[in-house]
Amino acid sequence: MEQKNIHVLGLTEVQRHELETVSGAENYAFHNVLDYERLVETAEIDFEELLAAARSQLDAFDGTVDAIIAHWDFPVSVMTPILAAERGLPAPSLESVLKCEHKYWSRLEQRASIPECVPGFAAFDPFDDHALDTIDLDFPFWVKPVKAHSSNLGFKIEDEASFHEALAEIREHIEEIGDAFDAALSMVELPPELQQWGGNTCLAEQFVQGTQAAPEGTVFRGTVRIHGVLDMHKDADGTSFDRLDYPASSVPEDVQQRMIDATERYMKHVGFDNGCFNSEFMWDEEADQLWIIEVNTRISQSHSDLFAKVDGASNHEVAIDIALGREPRMPHRQGEYAVAAQCMVFHDEDAVVTRVPDDEDKKALAERHPGTVLTLMAHEGDRLSELAGQDSYRFIVGKFYLGASSHEELGRFHARIVQELPFEYASAGPDVDDDEDEEGGR
Repeated sequence: MEQKNIHVLGLTEVQRHELETVSGAENYAFHNVLDYERLVETAEIDFEELLAAARSQLDAFDGTVDAIIAHWDFPVSVMTPILAAERGLPAPSLESVLKCEHKYWSRLEQRASIPECVPGFAAFDPFDDHALDTIDLDFPFWVKPVKAHSSNLGFKIEDEASFHEALAEIREHIEEIGDAFDAALSMVELPPELQQWGGNTCLAEQFVQGTQAAPEGTVFRGTVRIHGVLDMHKDADGTSFDRLDYPASSVPEDVQQRMIDATERYMKHVGFDNGCFNSEFMWDEEADQLWIIEVNTRISQSHSDLFAKVDGASNHEVAIDIALGREPRMPHRQGEYAVAAQCMVFHDEDAVVTRVPDDEDKKALAERHPGTVLTLMAHEGDRLSELAGQDSYRFIVGKFYLGASSHEELGRFHARIVQELPFEYASAGPDVDDDEDEEGGR
């Protein structure tokens, strides 16, 4: 078979290893487009400059560009279909991607296609001093930008005072991504109801509770396929996700199927085709009410190692198939583990990192828990409040991936490893005193 050149935006060494788990990997050459630090680990984004740089790198490549794949959020998730379309490669339309990526636009499309799953919502201008008067939702509710990384700039609003506190934080940082998102939105014709709600808009949403799960799948030539459903476990405070489990066990199979059916109706409604996605739902068991949270227009890199551990290949398997214009295929339960998880390591207060696990620590971790992979999100000398793409309530300093024989065993391993990891911190005051170290994984 002729070797295919697969171009991946923001490729990391961990992801390169995951890519090599796919069938026929020996027939692929994987090439990085731009770097992770420039595309992901940055607080400010110049969308047009990044797009131009990616085009230039692809144009200068001494070989064929056979496929372009994405596994990161904006800007990568929006750059990829643009770059692919310019080269006649399979990809979703830019408009269908933006209908999912723009949280307010997505809510409007959800209301038109799966209204029974949509919580109350309202768009508002965060720079409007009277914005609260325009929001017809009871406290508590969530506010978030229409485009942000993960839970960054997302706040639970309990009362008028907390709304104005959140607004002050949002006003300071929303333009870091919002201006770049406006550049992407300018490339499509927006419907009249979106004209005044650009990248620096915010969304207020009804506060909903329940058990959260996420189907991940593909659309290929109009056919929706799901290759897995994952559990999304929140921490004790209910503000941050601290573990993703695969396969899902927290909601019954019939509820998982309802999530899948609603996702299919929505993806067909927005015209999303020849691409990968994952959708997030919350199930209120007492009311038997299903709420859609959001739809992401890519495979999730957070899920890749989990699929490899349980099914025998990372979800890059289907991403490559789709990008090459082939019907997606994914192995099922052919991996080494019955279940797998991505686990977060948090630190609750702002601090300066004085120690992170080194290579010897990682080796010891893998010896105690075979197959466990640790990825650092912070490094020695980092001030946590200055890291890009963090949650609004806690700081993520690391992630690790592990396999187990059961979900109960995953929970035990998760708690044990978090306590064992040798992260250390110092006060984040103006004058950091090296003697004021505090130890421990959390």
